[in-house]
Amino acid sequence: MTLPWHLYVMAAIYILAGLNHFRVPRLYQRIIPPALPSPKTLNIISGIAELLLGIALCIPAVSPWAAWGIIALLIAVFPANVFMYTNERAALGMPKWVLLLRLPLHLVLIAWAYLYT
Repeated sequence: MTLPWHLYVMAAIYILAGLNHFRVPRLYQRIIPPALPSPKTLNIISGIAELLLGIALCIPAVSPWAAWGIIALLIAVFPANVFMYTNERAALGMPKWVLLLRLPLHLVLIAWAYLYT
């Protein structure tokens, strides 16, 4: 079974994002809402999840399961985007309108992943 090229684009995005969790961990730890425990651990878990799910998207036998995992991950990290919008320190200097646009972008990413389930 051959996978569509756009699935590889999605996989690359998640693999690179996952690697970035380890390249600049403080950036990700800063956007984790304070109500959640252990930002360092959550950053590592989410980085590994993005990396492994991105790789799994490229394996035809498991790519539908990986797409479901991406959907679950996007839902799980959504509070970080809300926190970025509502907390100036977590906003990382991004304009409020960009942070607001990021919120519905999650729905687009979920829909994109759903195409491969």
